[in-house]
Amino acid sequence: MDAHQTRDRAEAIFKKKQERLLEGQKATAEYEAARLATREKTARLRALRLARDVARKTPVPPAQKQSA
Repeated sequence: MDAHQTRDRAEAIFKKKQERLLEGQKATAEYEAARLATREKTARLRALRLARDVARKTPVPPAQKQSA
């Protein structure tokens, strides 16, 4: 191979490595975003569940009639 072919091959290898690196970074960012969304959703649902449980345990006092 001459110098031109060697350089082209090296550039192609480098380009593939760069693309894999960028794909890995993108995948990691997507994973982290999904993980954060799941944590936020879980926290919101937990708060709703706890509020519901408290509301179920607390008896609602009957409406009192006011005597006139």
